Amino acid sequence: MNTIEVALSQSEFGCFDPKSKIVVVVDILRATSVICTMFKNGVSEIIPVRSIDEAKTYKQKGFMVVAERNGQKLDFADFGNSPFYFTPDKVSGKTVVYSTTNGTNAIMEGSKADTVIIASFLNFSSIFEFLKGGQSDVLILCAGWKGKFCLEDTIFAGALAYSLINSGNFTTICDSTNAAIDLWKVASPDMHTYLEKVAQRHRLKKLGLDDVIDYCFTMDQTTAIPVLKGGSLIRLC
Repeated sequence: MNTIEVALSQSEFGCFDPKSKIVVVVDILRATSVICTMFKNGVSEIIPVRSIDEAKTYKQKGFMVVAERNGQKLDFADFGNSPFYFTPDKVSGKTVVYSTTNGTNAIMEGSKADTVIIASFLNFSSIFEFLKGGQSDVLILCAGWKGKFCLEDTIFAGALAYSLINSGNFTTICDSTNAAIDLWKVASPDMHTYLEKVAQRHRLKKLGLDDVIDYCFTMDQTTAIPVLKGGSLIRLC
């Protein structure tokens, strides 16, 4: 029987042992939703980078760069961090360098594990089937907000953990996993109303960027499973 654990923020990730586990990185608003959208629309490769300086260096080398901090596009970047920017004509067959406030840091933290995959509601069923059919323990890493807990990532973690445990192939003795499941059960009957509590929703609203909310909570828009290989994200399947 495989086990499932949840790190409720990046600051908690160091409390877990990622060895021999699949780390599932989640940043619903917005990084992992954007990444899944880019792969849906044919991106070839995404290079996640932590720092603004790294992103600038890639830009100087001629790469297409997506970069934001605190929700806002950085002045040197080609794009900000909305999934709606990345249509097939923009990204199909391309390599994109990607740097965000929380999500790319979480991906690099997760790289301490042997396997890192990217999850969102947009590829929920594909992620579920991939994990359910494997023989590895799972650690869900919620990107959070600057090291802090956030509701939207934890809701997703609860949804995925609940589904995996109900599949009969997983179990947990992890309190944060059980807390995430409980949160999912509270939120899921009326997600639209519950999301009014989400701080990131209100941060995005102040910037006029909250048009992505409904999309980022829409199930199964793609079958793509992004996986980290050699410092880049590619499409596993």
